Amino acid sequence: MPVTDITTDPEALTMTLTADLDAPVDRLWRAFTQPRQLERFWGPPGWPATFTAFDFTVGGHAHYAMTSPHGETSRGTWEFLAIDDGRSFEVIDAFADADGQPLADFPSMRMVFSFDETPGGSRLSNVTHFTSAEALEQVVAMGAVEGSRLAMSQLDAVLHDLREYSKGKGTVVELLDDTHVRITRLVEGSRELVWRAHHESELLRKWLLGPDGWVMTVAEPANEVGAQYRYAWEQEGQPETAFGFEGEAVLVDAPRRAVTTEKMSGMEGPSTLNDLQLYEEDGATLLTLLIEYPDKETRDMILATGMSDGMETSYARLESEVLQAA
Repeated sequence: MPVTDITTDPEALTMTLTADLDAPVDRLWRAFTQPRQLERFWGPPGWPATFTAFDFTVGGHAHYAMTSPHGETSRGTWEFLAIDDGRSFEVIDAFADADGQPLADFPSMRMVFSFDETPGGSRLSNVTHFTSAEALEQVVAMGAVEGSRLAMSQLDAVLHDLREYSKGKGTVVELLDDTHVRITRLVEGSRELVWRAHHESELLRKWLLGPDGWVMTVAEPANEVGAQYRYAWEQEGQPETAFGFEGEAVLVDAPRRAVTTEKMSGMEGPSTLNDLQLYEEDGATLLTLLIEYPDKETRDMILATGMSDGMETSYARLESEVLQAA
């Protein structure tokens, strides 16, 4: 995780984020000044950003929206005040409405992004200047410190070639907090086909099987918001082992993102929220699954079942039996 420090200074009215990265300065610069790159990390997990405008000139503006798993939207706008190519840029950052206009009830902030070379790569320094102590307190109370830390935790995967970054890792499970787990897996295949493999019954039955010896007996995906899905499995020749999951599609943005609820069929109790996001680069797709559990106990109980091993077996099967056969 690249963030090394986030501090607030009520006297100076600043919040300072510092991150050290094992990538050259020019690569870090491109990550912060190209909108398609920014979209991969500007926003904490579960709130990915979409930049609808990005005029990277002094006096120009950038507009973006971050969308939660439930479809809630938080919008922002930057006005570029100064640009020192390859070294730093400065913006006025403001919460915005759907037209990109700053919201009067929320503070605007001046942010300075600086990029410096280090022996190990590069350092990002992001200093946010507030107009009052109240504005600083308001933004911190909204979760800016932890949100920034989680957002920047995604930066390593952006700065490196996807295949290089993911080589030998397989399915990676990260505990983000007591109720959130992030699972990532590089899949050799196009995003379009990976999306289809998650949303077409015929393809699902070929790979979403877990350990060898299991068959998928029910594969009814949900392909639009509000639709219900049902999946069920059993060991071959052993119907008494049958179990399944069901839920509802909450958000569908094909072929980029799908959010669904999930609970075991026939069981009472709260559901998990599964946020699937796909990013393609050079013919490979980075699959990210953010799971929100109702509590820490449920999270730990499910992880203890060996879930990650079953997922790795399924993803390997996805590559070998679906994507490579396409």
